[in-house]
Amino acid sequence: MHYRFSYFLLITLIITAAISSSCKKTKLLTTGGELKFSTDTLTFDTVFTAQGSFTNSFVIYNPQNEKIKISSIRMASGDGSYFHLNVDGYPGKTITDIEIAPHDSAFVFATVKIDPTNENTPFVVEDKMIATLNGNNYELPFTAYGQNAHYIVADTIPTQTWLTDKPYVIIHSALVLPNATLTIPAGCQVYMHADSRLYVAGTLKVNGTKADSVIFQGDRIDRNYFGYEGYPGEWAGLYFFASSKNNVLQYTIIQNCGNSNRDGGYPAALYAEKDSTGSAAEVFLDHVTIQNSIGYGILSIGGHITAENCLVHTCGAEALALIQGGTYDFKNCDFVVFGNDKVSHVQEPTAAILNYLQIDDTHYIGGDMNATLTNCVIWGSLENELVCNKRDGYAYNVTLNHCLVKDGPDAIDNSVVKNGCMFNTDAGSPDPRFADYNKFDFHATPGSAMIDNGSNVTFLGLPNDLDDKPRVNNIIDIGCYEYQD
Repeated sequence: MHYRFSYFLLITLIITAAISSSCKKTKLLTTGGELKFSTDTLTFDTVFTAQGSFTNSFVIYNPQNEKIKISSIRMASGDGSYFHLNVDGYPGKTITDIEIAPHDSAFVFATVKIDPTNENTPFVVEDKMIATLNGNNYELPFTAYGQNAHYIVADTIPTQTWLTDKPYVIIHSALVLPNATLTIPAGCQVYMHADSRLYVAGTLKVNGTKADSVIFQGDRIDRNYFGYEGYPGEWAGLYFFASSKNNVLQYTIIQNCGNSNRDGGYPAALYAEKDSTGSAAEVFLDHVTIQNSIGYGILSIGGHITAENCLVHTCGAEALALIQGGTYDFKNCDFVVFGNDKVSHVQEPTAAILNYLQIDDTHYIGGDMNATLTNCVIWGSLENELVCNKRDGYAYNVTLNHCLVKDGPDAIDNSVVKNGCMFNTDAGSPDPRFADYNKFDFHATPGSAMIDNGSNVTFLGLPNDLDDKPRVNNIIDIGCYEYQD
């Protein structure tokens, strides 16, 4: 009994001590002390004026053994600051009485919205956050780079030529009107807001050069927390209606797009269509790169597309999908898909050529298919990267001329004409031996099957490759790049 009594007495004393200890308030530091920040400067990458940035963040640490109360956290410019704060869920330009437990921290989230100015070049916006602890101020510099722009917000575009003084930002899509021509000169920068498309019912002329390409990309160029600037699906894509004729894109880069947007439609970086009358969009692509699409690269449902020296790669769906017929001529183009941590490549092949559009399990819509691919590469990480299929009752004239294909010739529809092509199942296992597909470098390296195996028929029309490097007569390479030894 004596031991049992001592045992229960001991337990009671422990519980009492614990309760007593828990009831004691942590001592508040009322003089001195220090604050530590997780960064020495909070920096925002380029932010378009009149648009808010992504949220950036840092941490305020309390290194003391006592609790602290920060009497105020504020921006030095006060209510006139471009920067906005949120401290542990409390928003404002000035936040007061923030308590931090011993050896604990408070999270600070910050955004910036910069007013437009008259400047054309990027400019710096600076301020500093001031945290006051027991009468002592601790400062953290804030820096952002502002960029003015021409804004097009859910609007139509008549015939016009854009300027190169400032970037163009399209928000909630824009439409080039029927019979109108939009001309985009070399060096013009085009940024698309989330879900936005550039619809073309008239004509689009993009006059880029090798030295000054025109780039279509998402407008969130402050995505530094993603680890790299390019993120697939940032915007929708270019959409060519059946009424759209004489479109020409030269030295153009279309990147980080391919979502389906709020208007619906197919998720594609570039989409061309035909209508019920048989009228079809006409698009000519010359030295065009389409990359990092969350959906299709090029999707054409009955359109008319000619492409030379083009590279389409890293897409969540087919890099090239020619559906329900159409007229196509691709010369020295690369279509390549390898999956990565942002773009999945586990089911859809790199390319598909079909003379029908499947509606459901038993219904489809057909169309005459006329497609020629010369000196093209179709490659990726799947075993079979090309699907050719047809339905009876519609023409299916498809020719592969001196192409390098990741597929077996017997797996491709027998009606497809194959002249001088190489397949990975051939003797010697032909391989493009890309320089580094993980870094989007699809140049040939020594031993590549692309080197000197192209058809010379394209040489006169395409004397230079995608890099504007000269091709070699009579020993032209397959693909958009000519090997330079």
